[in-house]
Amino acid sequence: MEHTASPGYAYGQLERALRGAASAKDSAARHRARAKAGRWQDVLAGMADGTLRIGSRTPVADTPAWVTLEVAHGGFATGRYLAEVPLHADEAALPADGPGTTDRERLNLWYLTDAGLATLRAALATEAYRVEVPEDAALPVVAWLLDHGHAEAALDLVAELRPLMHRLRLAPLPGAAPRPAGALVRLSTVGAVRTSLRAATTKPSIAAMRETLQVWHPLFDRLVALWCDTVDGELPRLTEAGDVAGAWPCREWPADWAQRRAQWLADYATASARHTASTAHTHPKGNFARLHRALLACEHNSTGLTGRDVGWIRRALANTVTKHGEPGSEPRAALRAIQAAVAARPTHAALAAALAERLDRYPAEGGLPELDQVVVGDAPAHLVAKVARALEAPIEELVARDVITSGDVLATVLPQITAQLLAANLEDDRLAALYAQTYAAFRRRRGLLLLDLESQVRIEELPWVRALEPLRVRRPDSARAARHTLSQTVLLALGAFPQAILPNTLVRELGALAKQAGVPMPLVEEVAADIFMGTFTAKWRTAAEVASRTIAGTLYARYYDLPAGWTAAPQPRRFRAFGKRTADNFAGVCVARAAEARSGGGFGSVAANGTVLEQSQILTTQNLAVLVETLDLRARVREPAPELAGEVFTWVVRRLAMRTDHRHAALQAVKNAAYAWRQAIFFLSFCDEPAQRAAAARLAESVTRAGLDHRFGPAVAGLAHVVSGGRFTAGGTVEDGPGRRFLGWTTGEHWCLPELAR
Repeated sequence: MEHTASPGYAYGQLERALRGAASAKDSAARHRARAKAGRWQDVLAGMADGTLRIGSRTPVADTPAWVTLEVAHGGFATGRYLAEVPLHADEAALPADGPGTTDRERLNLWYLTDAGLATLRAALATEAYRVEVPEDAALPVVAWLLDHGHAEAALDLVAELRPLMHRLRLAPLPGAAPRPAGALVRLSTVGAVRTSLRAATTKPSIAAMRETLQVWHPLFDRLVALWCDTVDGELPRLTEAGDVAGAWPCREWPADWAQRRAQWLADYATASARHTASTAHTHPKGNFARLHRALLACEHNSTGLTGRDVGWIRRALANTVTKHGEPGSEPRAALRAIQAAVAARPTHAALAAALAERLDRYPAEGGLPELDQVVVGDAPAHLVAKVARALEAPIEELVARDVITSGDVLATVLPQITAQLLAANLEDDRLAALYAQTYAAFRRRRGLLLLDLESQVRIEELPWVRALEPLRVRRPDSARAARHTLSQTVLLALGAFPQAILPNTLVRELGALAKQAGVPMPLVEEVAADIFMGTFTAKWRTAAEVASRTIAGTLYARYYDLPAGWTAAPQPRRFRAFGKRTADNFAGVCVARAAEARSGGGFGSVAANGTVLEQSQILTTQNLAVLVETLDLRARVREPAPELAGEVFTWVVRRLAMRTDHRHAALQAVKNAAYAWRQAIFFLSFCDEPAQRAAAARLAESVTRAGLDHRFGPAVAGLAHVVSGGRFTAGGTVEDGPGRRFLGWTTGEHWCLPELAR
């Protein structure tokens, strides 16, 4: 029986998107929200009429797995093909007037004519093409196969593609796709960064402030001067008691007063028409508005004013003269000079536009060789960071610059290197270049939500890639390069993001490198608790075997009570319902160990699933032991281990100290802290006992300083107990002591939650 996902999540996302569209403050945000709502409507419609089976690796009816699908958040396919697009202007210009039911089919069939094949050959020869989705590489592969004596393979490929030729774009668009050289990568292209910079706008509050300083303050000073010139005697001021002292306005009228009044009113009208960002000067009870209304009422003298009006003029003059000084005085002039200097500073939007203009010198599809030619002077840090996304540099440098800020971001750039390493197995340079672009495009595919132990589509399943498999030649130098890249990437991820488990996107990329390096390893993915099917595939048990062997006798093994070995356990069997080799014995061990966290029943619930999955992560170390053992990284992990453990403990304390009254956020914080805690215990297992004791002592001091003794003291005491040679009871506690084993999931009330979130 195949399982399908519930539409509840999709309904929730649709409701959220509609609320976002209704509350959006600008048209761009409103358009994005409506587009998102449209995608979720497509999801729900497809689930309702049966054309979408969410949870399957082929979720769209009558669609092979290799077709690139539009996938909404959470892995929900919408039913749309990403390669099903209208003809581009460059494509429409081609002489595709032959048979076919659609413009796309006519073009795809034209590419199979002599003229079309010649066009594809020319593109391959010059690399003047862009593979935006993997399907773009299909017909160029056909052209290459025909040119190199593989006509049968080419015909087989065409036959497999033929049913979808009327819908899918199967040839690339013209235009160069520059790639970083060697071991250099970039997070974004110059064109994408340039567009982002030009989209920068000035916040309304900043625009209003600048307008007030540049336009309305000078006008106000002229208005004040006009009224001050009508005062016969000392200008009004406020006393300490808040009363008005000094002479009265409207007592004398200079000869040029009417002319100056008319000029001021004309300037005010012009400014009001041109400048609308600020409205502070229009507040009816403000000094500006009171003096403006009075000015409108007296063309030559005060006959149009009441005594009350004159009193308000006097009060307004007293307010501003007392606060800022008389018109033309040194204090007022100094203040206005400072304000003018502030207003003269370029806005961040203006600076962004200047940076975008400098980027115009570089190809839109390429990257930046260096930042110094673009970022000049004291540009705001967030704009520098935006430009740095296009910087081509080694991964290590981008991590150091905070361009790569997580394992997920690392996974987005790593394919740029992996693609070149895998393409090196193809002897023809043109074909290797095509494969590299295809691999990069394939890695941009969004993963599907999968049930029943299904696996994501692999690149080898693309028919045009599969057709090239017999042509691949295994080269020792490329295997060595892949292993080196794999080792360096693992060490970099552990060193830069020691508190985080390796995300699934990065795990998949590491798996591709491992295969190329000839060192296959049982890398396991993180499984969501709400789609857990109750069992695991065989690689989970294999990974647990490696972990038990690798870290036997260490702090990690003692803290989590790892089994000494798995040799006596029965071998994995084929589970009929899913057609996969499953390790039911491994799942059984996880369920039994999860009893420690099942304080409130909840069998079959998401929380209960979470307790089982957490044990699977503990038993496998979520890939850490497998990577360290297979790649022989013990010595290279041992050296930074004390520092890495300390960094993670600091992160845990800081995360738990963040105040939140929201229960869900508090639960998530505890889970993330527990996952990070597990990483720290793993690193600490590479340290000697004195270093472990010192780390535990520093942790205790940090927890005390953060005021977390009441909440987190049991976890600290439990760690200290195990470091000193003790063990936990079957319930994860310490006999005759307050210590506890720190786990993230529980079916009851978690003991580490803050009081306000319970």
